[in-house]
Amino acid sequence: MRIAVLGAAGQLGRDLAPRLPGEVVPLSRADLDLARPETVAPALAAARPDVFVNCAAYNFVDKAEAEPEAAAAANAWGVRLLARACADSGVRLVHFSTDYVFGLDAARTAPLTEDDPPGPLSVYGVSKLAGEYAARAASPGHLVVRTCGLYGRWGSGGKGGNFVETMLRVAGQGKPLRVVVDQRCTPSYTVDVAEAAAGLIRAGASGLYHVTNAGSCSWFEFASEIFRLAGLKPDLGTVTSAERKDPARRPPFSVLSNAKLVAAGVPSPRPWPEALAAYLAERSVKPS
Repeated sequence: MRIAVLGAAGQLGRDLAPRLPGEVVPLSRADLDLARPETVAPALAAARPDVFVNCAAYNFVDKAEAEPEAAAAANAWGVRLLARACADSGVRLVHFSTDYVFGLDAARTAPLTEDDPPGPLSVYGVSKLAGEYAARAASPGHLVVRTCGLYGRWGSGGKGGNFVETMLRVAGQGKPLRVVVDQRCTPSYTVDVAEAAAGLIRAGASGLYHVTNAGSCSWFEFASEIFRLAGLKPDLGTVTSAERKDPARRPPFSVLSNAKLVAAGVPSPRPWPEALAAYLAERSVKPS
């Protein structure tokens, strides 16, 4: 099996590529830019994959509110073109999406399943949902994986690091921290998401799947656990979403169910506190 991975050098791609079966062809934005339609066909022809994994996206959530065209170009129209090109070439597309496709059901308390109706609150969420629909419409063999709150050793380069690293950096500077207390989700370690996603690919799964670590917490609870495990006691307090006044609205509840993943024969990733502890233990090993 020959698998092309767009975004292979990114936060998720770096952990996913080594876990994939067969020969992996790493692709960067220089090889295929989803916002530039003319790059899709040549890159696909050059890679000659059996499976194409898309880890790339426009993921500047707040910036997207002022740049809806840029978000749509990469996350919706670019994915539509890629999905159609893959279908025409007999290539199975694996596309990653986000919990930000949810949010309208603020009173929700039970984990969201793949059958629950989406309802994004932001331009970014709308663009990602459009990409999901485009991928699934292009071929019933395509696989869409929703995940949530990703963090990994490789950081999120375009966004200046992941949440864990940001918390540790600001705490190290002695600055007070005020973290959102009214958004509940599941922070997910890229190693665990990559392992489960690779399992779905090996199983030949298609359709829509949720893949996150187990359990849930608020971002404040996540930050508190980061500092507890790191042995730090910064000036940590809470803030509400309304008080933060971010340009883009976030889902107040976006905990995703892994039940369909388990039913497909792929083990559910470990609870998020265990994953966080593993990340903090491993981050001291310098990436090569």
